[in-house]
Amino acid sequence: MDRVSAAPVLFLLSCFFGMVSGLLSNDFSECKEFFYHGIPPQGITGQEYQPICQKFKNKYRFATLYHRNHRVALYSAYKVSLLKETFEEEWMFEPQLNGEGNDAEMQPLKKSDTFDNQASLQDYVESFYTKGHLAPKLHQGTTDDKLATYTLTNIVPQREGSNAGTWNNLEEEISKRKGSCTGEMYVITGTIPFESNSEAPSIFKKMNNKVYAPEYIWSAYCCTHFTEMEGDVFPTYAAVGRNYPDSTNDIVPKNPNVKGTTLGYDVKKMPLNDLEDILSKKLNIQSSSEKITLFYNDCKAN
Repeated sequence: MDRVSAAPVLFLLSCFFGMVSGLLSNDFSECKEFFYHGIPPQGITGQEYQPICQKFKNKYRFATLYHRNHRVALYSAYKVSLLKETFEEEWMFEPQLNGEGNDAEMQPLKKSDTFDNQASLQDYVESFYTKGHLAPKLHQGTTDDKLATYTLTNIVPQREGSNAGTWNNLEEEISKRKGSCTGEMYVITGTIPFESNSEAPSIFKKMNNKVYAPEYIWSAYCCTHFTEMEGDVFPTYAAVGRNYPDSTNDIVPKNPNVKGTTLGYDVKKMPLNDLEDILSKKLNIQSSSEKITLFYNDCKAN
């Protein structure tokens, strides 16, 4: 995830784009191109989950499943396209989440803005967390695509040791593997919340008594057409990272030999099916017999 400063660098948008109805939907119908075969993950369901087609400058940039009650993204889905470029960043928010009929395009966020149903910049002030991108700017192919990732509905509270350390290393690794992926590379990156009976202190579970922080962060990619075989990393691969240094070792073992700021923020790489098994156990799905699948047909070309 991108490492970002606490204060945003604001700039003014020069254009206003009209309102679009139906953007908040139940099926990602307007932005299904960000999912392999146009099919979102199956088995992740709940009345509190809100699909968002993330729109910036009148174009869909990626897709997010937003947890209304937790005021944080559950996952974001996108296609990897690489462009190294510096730009002036600004933070944005989703007006459509604040009421029916509001603008369906993300808008600039003032430092003083606060919301009931989504995070604000103030929620991160004097917290234990940095702003972690699920769809990172690193994996976006145009300046506008990169800017679009700076909406707080794409952000989760992420510890510095993960954000600037181990998870950043994973994102760099995915960028390198894109060089061997001759087709589209689909990525879904998401979170696993703390369980209700977790012994973690409440100050680590929730920012400002409002925004829920994840205990783990996960990611998986799908690329059906590739030129090189690097072990078992194609067509799919996945990983889970610790976002709380004192989590138990049942999902991601903690390496006690690590020194410095990354201690306790280990990332475990694994096959796609292993991640799906973990998510099926940890996420609150409607049917215990329904297994979560992230990519249609396990990302097998047909």
